[in-house]
Amino acid sequence: MRYMFFAYTNETSWANLSVPEREVSVQKFGAFIKEVEQRGVKEVNARLQPSTTATTVHGHDGKLVVDNAPYAETKEQIAAVYILNCKDMDEAIEFAKMLPASQMGVVEIRAIADS
Repeated sequence: MRYMFFAYTNETSWANLSVPEREVSVQKFGAFIKEVEQRGVKEVNARLQPSTTATTVHGHDGKLVVDNAPYAETKEQIAAVYILNCKDMDEAIEFAKMLPASQMGVVEIRAIADS
């Protein structure tokens, strides 16, 4: 079963980390990627640009509106996404616990629907 992992973190907290703290965090994420690659479950991983670079398109009064802003104002923003091919939700949860974002923020797991 394929699962999408949304890694939410607080961009302000990240910006306030010292350079050595950021380097440690980057190393932890790198170790996670290496682990899921070695276990043969990684399909996609992508770190996202800050939410300040987001553009949204939405309907308003029957017209499409383009905004240069994220969809919702929240304390945490989606920092990265992953698609892993796990045998079941229990294994997906195991990987989510390994993902450093679970210690720094939130990891949301969603099963990908079959077409």
